Amino acid sequence: MPDGPQNRIIRIFDTTLRDGEQAPGCSMNLQEKIEVAKRLEKLGVDVMEAGFPASSPGDLASVKAIAGIVKDCAVAGLCRSLEKDIDAGKEALAGAAFPRIHIFLATSPIHMEHKLKMTPEQVFEQAVSSVRYAKKFCSDVEFSAEDAFRSDPDFVCRIFGAAIKAGALTVNFPDTVGYAVPDEFAARIRYIKEHTPCIEKAVLSVHCHNDLGLAVANSIAAVTAGADQVECTINGIGERAGNASLEEVVMGIRVRKDYFAADTRIDSTQIYATSRLVSQVTGVKVQPNKAVVGDNAFAHEAGIHQHGVLVKRETYEIMTPESVGIPRNRMVIGKHSGRHAFEDRLKDLGLQADGETLELVFAQFKDLADKKKVVSDRDIEALVMGVAAAVPETWKLDHWAVNTGSALGASGTIRLQHRDGRSKKLVSMGDGPIDSIFRAINSIIGKDPELELYEIGAITGGSSSQGETMVKIAWDGRHWNGRGVSTDVIESSIKAYLSAINSMEWELAAGLP
Repeated sequence: MPDGPQNRIIRIFDTTLRDGEQAPGCSMNLQEKIEVAKRLEKLGVDVMEAGFPASSPGDLASVKAIAGIVKDCAVAGLCRSLEKDIDAGKEALAGAAFPRIHIFLATSPIHMEHKLKMTPEQVFEQAVSSVRYAKKFCSDVEFSAEDAFRSDPDFVCRIFGAAIKAGALTVNFPDTVGYAVPDEFAARIRYIKEHTPCIEKAVLSVHCHNDLGLAVANSIAAVTAGADQVECTINGIGERAGNASLEEVVMGIRVRKDYFAADTRIDSTQIYATSRLVSQVTGVKVQPNKAVVGDNAFAHEAGIHQHGVLVKRETYEIMTPESVGIPRNRMVIGKHSGRHAFEDRLKDLGLQADGETLELVFAQFKDLADKKKVVSDRDIEALVMGVAAAVPETWKLDHWAVNTGSALGASGTIRLQHRDGRSKKLVSMGDGPIDSIFRAINSIIGKDPELELYEIGAITGGSSSQGETMVKIAWDGRHWNGRGVSTDVIESSIKAYLSAINSMEWELAAGLP
């Protein structure tokens, strides 16, 4: 059974926008980060780590933008134990309602010797001085001992105690390389709680990576041992094998509240919509058998399972789809559905759209309903995401055509309209219809970005399904994602490529680093 007082509230520190976005292929543009931040706020996280301000001017700008928007939870900026990093964090978080400076410094022998090239005493002094420095600007300071699990426990206790004395309100014990197993991780957390001076004055946090597939198990084991905060990401995204999955940690604690005698402040009905949003903006799909939010999480194919669920749900379901925001009511909507039914469906799906965004989404829904007999929930999610996270269009698709065949090669014709009103039409040859169209677009815009990823799939089943295309482009050392949907896969590809191009043009024109 868990250690410590009963009926605790476990704080959820979400690092999707920082640790999650650092994962290869998970980069987001500023507008996408803002949409994710809004959804995390609605989800009810206690802290969202918006980025690493000193890592780049772009990260500083995104943290600053999010800090100015989010009002209902703390916004954190990650900083190395360096004054210049802390200064960047101070600047980025100046507009936050509840700013948190999150400082980290490695404490394991292998990191201190080979990465930092510092003695333990030097690390100790730098950790304490950095917390003192940050405390001058921000009342809420968190200190993390990077690679804490592979560190000497007594050294970690000493640093944590000194960091708390210097003003840290949270001390974080990470398993940075995902090396721990649950029993020993829980034992280590107990040791830290028992041997750290003044630990009762601070929140004890854990941050587990998933290299051995144990991030959630280790995080929950830490909760049983008395940890007060869990650091995690939506869908478990993150560097290497990822981080502890927020939805699994939250629902694990909630479903087994009888065991943990604890809960979180998360509005679990927002979990599914948040998961879908993060999947869409990063282009990283959720595996079908993913716990809590996978497509198969509440599917029952075996006859004995189906019979049991129909007779009594609890035979095979330990939580309801509705508890994580998946509506059971699959009301069919199509071209005869009105605005009221459409708005009700958005609410059922936990999607937000109002004002001009709602007008645009509803118009696109009507257009799609003319092409498809039934518009699915996934179709609606795609429409909302396409409008909500869109950047201003520098180039807009006006017309396209392709001519291709086994003996013909491929030619693509495209006409784009610039935001200043001028339009340009161009024909290009290529290795296939997509290649020819992309070449024509590059010629029109006068740039030739590298296409790093091109991925296409169906949003739903059936020949009338919308095609969903994800692209990633690179230009001058920078990267942008693009996403497009259409019942025509070539058109969805064009929309995705233009989405990435428009993100690039917008950020370059705005001077965003």
